[in-house]
Amino acid sequence: MKTAKLKCVIIVTYFLIASISAVKSSTEELTNVKRSDFPHEFLFGAATSAYQVSVFLFSKCLTLSLSSSLHFQVEGAFHEDGKSLSNWDIFCHIDGNVIDGSNAEIADDHYHRFMEDIEIMESLGLTAYRFSISWSRVLPRGKLGVINQVAIDFYSKIIDNLVLRGIRPFVTLFHFEFPHELEERFGGWLSPLMQEEYVYFAEVCFRSFSDRVKHWLTFNEINLYAEFAYERAVFPPLRCSPPFGDCASGNSDVEPLVVAHNMLLAHGQAAKLYREKFKSKMDGVLGITVSAFMYVPLTDDENDKEAANRALAFNNGWTLDPLVFGEYPPEMRKIHGSELPRFSAEQSLLLSKSIDFIGINHYGTLYAKDCIHSGCICNDSSCTAGSDRAIRGYVYTAGERDGIPIGERTGMDRFYVVPRGMEDIVDYIKERYNNVPMFVTENGFSYPVEKDDSFQLHDVGRIQFHRSYLAHLAQAIRKGGDVRGYFVWSLMDNFEWSNGYGIKFGLYQIEHPTLKRIPKLSATWYTDFLNKSTIFDAPISCNDASRLQSQ
Repeated sequence: MKTAKLKCVIIVTYFLIASISAVKSSTEELTNVKRSDFPHEFLFGAATSAYQVSVFLFSKCLTLSLSSSLHFQVEGAFHEDGKSLSNWDIFCHIDGNVIDGSNAEIADDHYHRFMEDIEIMESLGLTAYRFSISWSRVLPRGKLGVINQVAIDFYSKIIDNLVLRGIRPFVTLFHFEFPHELEERFGGWLSPLMQEEYVYFAEVCFRSFSDRVKHWLTFNEINLYAEFAYERAVFPPLRCSPPFGDCASGNSDVEPLVVAHNMLLAHGQAAKLYREKFKSKMDGVLGITVSAFMYVPLTDDENDKEAANRALAFNNGWTLDPLVFGEYPPEMRKIHGSELPRFSAEQSLLLSKSIDFIGINHYGTLYAKDCIHSGCICNDSSCTAGSDRAIRGYVYTAGERDGIPIGERTGMDRFYVVPRGMEDIVDYIKERYNNVPMFVTENGFSYPVEKDDSFQLHDVGRIQFHRSYLAHLAQAIRKGGDVRGYFVWSLMDNFEWSNGYGIKFGLYQIEHPTLKRIPKLSATWYTDFLNKSTIFDAPISCNDASRLQSQ
């Protein structure tokens, strides 16, 4: 009993300290939030991706001249039931590509445990679930091969069971993963041929699932993928050039532009196909997600204010301007000149107004400093090289000013807790894109690695994060933002790409080796919030904390 009370005191004390710290560091005043602060039809969900909840099953038929085990993420069964090797399967096999040296040989095994996971979603009270479809599972060899009916049946079971429980499926078609054969055959997204491959994949999915799926997302974070895979080489295919990295091949100043261009055109063709052939099945809608940092000026200098606007255009507008207006942002056209690919009149018409909604993946806010009129030196862990290059808009971005962080640090170098940023990014997208409907498709918190063991299950910091960000989201909606849903990232701890397992965002912990799903305190909070309780509207008491831990 004494031990339990002591633990409770520690938890509640930390909750209070975290609350005070978050308010002091970010000058936030909004922390209390209720389900009733959102429209009745507003969707609350959680998100995962196929590769991030994987399992590895080695096949004796697979022969690879590689030296260590392969790595996977959420869904799993990497070589089971006809799935082919993906770009990430190959990437994670190379020593040094994953920070903690881990792999996803087992991960969350969603492939075999999806019914258990759907029951968890229902118990939480979710009204939506965002997941992705593995391209390498559905079309192991792309257009050259046959459709894998086992994969179609697998995703049909997920969709059917979600719908049966009143949970709306949000399906992402591309979440960084595709058959590795396409990379070998013609260079992946550097080639226009990838557009044809993607549209065929999209058509297979639309034909198979659009009678039950109303919400589609063509791509997850084109801007982040182009940067991480072709500029900074932290994603496959590991292409870059100095000063961004020392790679065997690549051009960090040009290739990200080419890759994004091909992806945007692939989106446009898929959107046209969907609207002409499949939209009528459920009066469905189609959108895209963008990695949406908020940027604020490092100083009050006008050049830094312009730099913050430029950073927003280069980060968010790079993807969204073409899909709303049919052209790249004027800020990018001015700086890149002839290096920026051009859309033909026909392509511009194809892309313009090709999204029904915008998916906002928001994790933090950064300072922005102008590098056109002054020198920029990257001297802290939250900034990145290349600020003085056109590909970065000649903008230095970082999470610190004079050694003081912009908000509470998390497990990711550039993810700082600045709840007001949620309100600001929604306001920005509302104004720039004429209030196109929005969903917050990802928002989540991870403890710094050195602290995570202490708060694996008693994750009051994660509760405070979601409360404060939701409070500012509600404020943005009150100001007229047409936001229609919010997805926690993520449902469960998973393999976080090149960060491995050290970074944990989940509401549920995955116990290894049993793979038991263990609810964290944040899972209880989310259920409590969705059921319109007021237990978490004020700092929790010891009795409340003890009760919640026992549930």
